[in-house]
Amino acid sequence: MAEDLCFWFKDSLIIKPPKKNPLALRMVVLVFVMLCAVYICSICLRQIGQFGGRSTGRFFSVPVVERPCEAANIELSEKPYVHFPKPKTFSRDECACHPVRNFAILSTQRSGSGWFETLLNSHMNISSNGEIFSVKVRRKNISTIVETLDKLYNLDFLTSASKNECTAAVGLKWMLNQGLMQHHEEIVEYFKSEGVSAIFLFRRNLLRRMISILANSYDQNAKLLNGTHKSHVHSTHEGEILASYKPTINTSLLVPNLKQVEELVAKSLEYFKSTRHIILYYEDVVKNRTKLVDVQDFLKVPRQELNSRQVKIHKGPLSSQVENWGDIEKTLKGTHYQTFLREDYKL
Repeated sequence: MAEDLCFWFKDSLIIKPPKKNPLALRMVVLVFVMLCAVYICSICLRQIGQFGGRSTGRFFSVPVVERPCEAANIELSEKPYVHFPKPKTFSRDECACHPVRNFAILSTQRSGSGWFETLLNSHMNISSNGEIFSVKVRRKNISTIVETLDKLYNLDFLTSASKNECTAAVGLKWMLNQGLMQHHEEIVEYFKSEGVSAIFLFRRNLLRRMISILANSYDQNAKLLNGTHKSHVHSTHEGEILASYKPTINTSLLVPNLKQVEELVAKSLEYFKSTRHIILYYEDVVKNRTKLVDVQDFLKVPRQELNSRQVKIHKGPLSSQVENWGDIEKTLKGTHYQTFLREDYKL
């Protein structure tokens, strides 16, 4: 009895701790974890932002704003012709904000455009990329034409004309019979929307051009220079060899051919009159080199002395360059083409 009383007494002295609420404990832990997660995320996002990264999170974002290039000190009317291309094939680095102007030399074969282009390419900031559309697949339709032009004016058309210095003007040489007249409406709209300036280059004396075409066509088969055909030469000796061939002109087709070319040139000027353009003639550039200054001013590039290694092939009076000069004189006298018989310039 005494033992039972003792055990009862001991039990009555044991004080049990109160039970803890498990739900409240879980809530405390959950809140703590969430606060830690938010803190860690904010630290990570801040570090990413310091290295130029971007966050698209709803609550935390570190915007990276790329400062656009500005056409400073340029008249409002000129701004449509100023571009800041971003090539896909290379980085412009320090040239990224150096403005570039787009141009196209529009001409006909054997009008001095090859020589003229070498003059432009001697400028450290001009890059003219030749007859890109001599490759037929590039002028297959207006879509391929536009695709090629986009690549060119984005500086992704790499050729020997590409420069180490910052390019200030980029363009091409485009013959009228290379899809230009066929798609003239779409190309005019492209020139306007993309700010392309046109440089027309023609010959006044279309008879000289005809002689040059016939001689060049003959050499494509004859290959007078050691079995190699050359449209342009860099030595007087080579020029004399090519000039030794004297073509015979079909006088029955002479006037119609001259008229056809004359109309083609007039039509091209009419088609592209709404574009920003300049008109040059080969004879004027030969006689007056200040015309090259006009071109540089037109392209808004620094003035420099331009030069070319090309040598003129046909020199001297026209009477010494063809076999049937007498017949040609008789055919053209009394027509408005008789002025072509006179010597128009000397070298």
